[in-house]
Amino acid sequence: MRIIFITPEAVPFSRVGGLGDVSFHLPRSLARRGHRVTVVAPKYRGSEQMPLVEIPAWRSELDLSLSRREASFFHGETGDLHDAALVACDELFDRPGVYGNEFGDYDDNAERFIFFSRAALLAAGKLVEDGEKDVIIHCHDWPTGLVPMCFNHWRDNFPTLKNAATVFTYHNLASQGLFLHYDFAMTGLDWSLFTHEGVEFHGRMNLTKAGLLAADRITTVSAKYASETLTPAYGMGLEGVLRSRKKDIFPVPNGVDYDQWDPSSDRYIAANFSLSDLSGKLECRAHLASLFGFENPALPTVSMVCRLLPRKGLDLIVKAMERMMELPVNLAFMGLGEIHYQDFLHEAALRWPGRLGYKKAHDLVMSHHLIAGSDIFIMPSRFEPCGLEQLYALRYGTVPVVRGTGGLDDTVMDVAANPETGTGYKFVDYTPEAFLEVLSNAVRDYSRPEIWDGLVHRAMSQNYSWDMSAEGYEKVYAQALTTKRA
Repeated sequence: MRIIFITPEAVPFSRVGGLGDVSFHLPRSLARRGHRVTVVAPKYRGSEQMPLVEIPAWRSELDLSLSRREASFFHGETGDLHDAALVACDELFDRPGVYGNEFGDYDDNAERFIFFSRAALLAAGKLVEDGEKDVIIHCHDWPTGLVPMCFNHWRDNFPTLKNAATVFTYHNLASQGLFLHYDFAMTGLDWSLFTHEGVEFHGRMNLTKAGLLAADRITTVSAKYASETLTPAYGMGLEGVLRSRKKDIFPVPNGVDYDQWDPSSDRYIAANFSLSDLSGKLECRAHLASLFGFENPALPTVSMVCRLLPRKGLDLIVKAMERMMELPVNLAFMGLGEIHYQDFLHEAALRWPGRLGYKKAHDLVMSHHLIAGSDIFIMPSRFEPCGLEQLYALRYGTVPVVRGTGGLDDTVMDVAANPETGTGYKFVDYTPEAFLEVLSNAVRDYSRPEIWDGLVHRAMSQNYSWDMSAEGYEKVYAQALTTKRA
């Protein structure tokens, strides 16, 4: 297949969160499976750290209603089998941040990503050769939601894409690309599309809604999240649109880069270990204890690494902290986020020195130390579309304690319900009491080798590689192409 992968962020050129990683690892896996893949992303400040070559013949001017902007295009090497085409417009993208700065989102994000979507579609038309078959245009999250809609309405302007099908992936409905109604003029589309049945959403323009309505197939990042988003509790106002397209929605979980996250070869951790020899994990725990100043390294270590936001369960942590400290554990936290959560963890570390530590950071190396050196990893998320940290934890024999939502529910099998096959501990009710109960059970079972050893071995045996994700997307792509031909 010829796959054009349109995304607002992509390693190694840009990264804000998990989407930047997905936009490297998934194209790489697809390319390794024999597909020809090009990632299309904006050229932000700093992208030129990678080798880029401008393509002057592609320069185009786009009419954005009240302004005209020139798009220039660059070819970029990713360091792997797939390549990239970057859309440049310094007035829009040569800035300190991808979506915003320390003061919040950029006020002109509507113009920035409408421009990018239209320019990315132009790039797709240039990248695909005339007569090329089995072409997929795969778009990711709200900054690219306009692409399938523009393509549907301007298909005749892209003769090389006549055999193309579109796929739209929503990674997190908490961000939908909501803008004022008059911003719709910049799309160049007919105002007849600005209706309740179109991109209008409570008087505003919704770019995620555009992608959900127009794409040939829709994917999201876990089966549980796909079902959750059909309900008012998780659909964020788009549950009606999603229900209308239910038959076209397919869950494909994200994967793990086991070249980077493998305890047997991890270059960051204090000692390597594997299923056949776990002795190195004890060294990793001792090293973690020294990093966090734990006075009794023999206690089971419980860790949490995340953005410090309510949806990650930080409000539960605040309410449960007193009772967590009554358990015979060491607690290690790392993350950046809302100031009051940072302050709370800082004060907790001062209150319980030698047993609770907090690193006010987002540090890859420290993440490896935490996950390798901990015995239990907690993710009490309010909602979690997919989640990656629990997958890392499983690989490192660090037993996850999670809330049964989204990808956490799909990837962690509850040992209470499945004693012989369980890989972690789950709770459902979003309450401190429910969380504390399962955490207490995990701490209790840690002292029972007949339970814990089997749990650790089952956890480490799980496989969530990117190859499995790529295989899932291949099936979705094939279905989209079959429908388009019909």
